[in-house]
Amino acid sequence: MHPHIRRRARECALQFLYAWDITREDPESALEAFWSITSAKTAARNYAEKLIHLYTMNHETLDAEIAAVIENWSPQRVGRIEQAAIRMAYTEMKLMPDVPPSVAINEAIEVTKLYGSDEAPRFVNGVLDRLRKNALAPEHEA
Repeated sequence: MHPHIRRRARECALQFLYAWDITREDPESALEAFWSITSAKTAARNYAEKLIHLYTMNHETLDAEIAAVIENWSPQRVGRIEQAAIRMAYTEMKLMPDVPPSVAINEAIEVTKLYGSDEAPRFVNGVLDRLRKNALAPEHEA
């Protein structure tokens, strides 16, 4: 898949996860409404939907793992754009083995630059780097 298609898919996923965080509607209904106002090529849409489904089906576990590396993880302390970018990238890192963690992190930073504040990319990078080092590290037997 062309990198531009995946970038568009990630932008769509970030937008969806941002809105879904506010509404917590049924993901299928929310996706139908989202695609009625958002355009994307079929390949980008398919990738975005895969990413969205993986996150929404596993959000409690993923959010708990994210919270473990962020102090004061809450909507009041972390902006929704940053939350969506971290959730999107961590879903790729954890549940999509064909995506190298460094690519997921880079893409999250690039998408965050488009939608977040000036400080957002640095924050997203720091959290995702901690997740890569801590949450994705192989378990070592004692």
